[in-house]
Amino acid sequence: MKKKDSKARRREAMSQGTVLWLAFPVFVVIVAALMTGELPQDPAQLLFASDDCSGDECAPDFVVGADAVVPENVPVACGGLGDGTAYVSNAVPGPLTAPAAVVLDQATGEVLYDQNAHQVRAPASLTKIATALVTLDRADLDAYVDVDVDGAELARETDSTVMGLSPGQEMSVRDLLYGLLLPSGNDAAIALADYVAGQTPAFADLMNQKVAELGLSETHFANPHGLDDPAHYTSAYDIAMLGRELMAHPQLAEIVGTRVYWPSWDGPRIWNGNRLLGVYTGVTGAKTGYTDEAGQTIVATAERDGIQLVVAVLGSTDVYADAVQLLDWGFTSSPACSQGG
Repeated sequence: MKKKDSKARRREAMSQGTVLWLAFPVFVVIVAALMTGELPQDPAQLLFASDDCSGDECAPDFVVGADAVVPENVPVACGGLGDGTAYVSNAVPGPLTAPAAVVLDQATGEVLYDQNAHQVRAPASLTKIATALVTLDRADLDAYVDVDVDGAELARETDSTVMGLSPGQEMSVRDLLYGLLLPSGNDAAIALADYVAGQTPAFADLMNQKVAELGLSETHFANPHGLDDPAHYTSAYDIAMLGRELMAHPQLAEIVGTRVYWPSWDGPRIWNGNRLLGVYTGVTGAKTGYTDEAGQTIVATAERDGIQLVVAVLGSTDVYADAVQLLDWGFTSSPACSQGG
């Protein structure tokens, strides 16, 4: 038998190494399943994580289900992945870490899944969805605002997330909305509230007027940013409906679907805190939040093959895993998916 030359042996070794490397994530999942006795609900579920990061280089770090590599011929509902064969796998999603959640059909507002969806809870920065809606109603996006809020001081005093505003700046309403919805700037929320209504309490009144106009009775806002207050609350259903309303406005839908934005200022780029964007296939927005009282919160919107979903999660301890599980269910098991598949 003719011996392989050294180059051929190296190519073969490299090929074998590549196969082993690609198979490694599956091996990890199998070993974990054997150790815990639990198999992933979705055969495509793998763990994707990034190293710790800071500033402009940050990347998502959470479990992704439906976006993982799917083995050939694995059926996935509504033509999402695999061969596109529709099926209904579960009547309801699996257990969530969140006590309250809802899945809506974005097009109709129909409730597809309800877990304590009308339970009143703190919303954290999901509040800024309503802030953006009121601002859009009452301000020209190209108008300029004389900033009178110090973002650095606000961050020190209240442990707020901020856009990074400084007194004396002149910022467009549009740039402030990006600062409100991407890095979840409490300073942008206050600047917009002062511009639109003259002061924060008056703006909160406009927010409550807005939710009343939309027929939402389980929400009351005390401020435009979402810091905890006994008079500041919502429900998963109400905040999902507010997210649905936000996505109905192309200007706001464009903002929450943007991953990075550079305002017209001397400061740095601002990044979207919604880590589902660009990672979970079909995600279009909308907003995340966190406070000690509220826990982790999210309104996530996504679209696949004509199916549009709005997911709201309140009080979570693993908000991205909860949101992914609900979206996976919505695209594979919900009545809307079964009809569309």
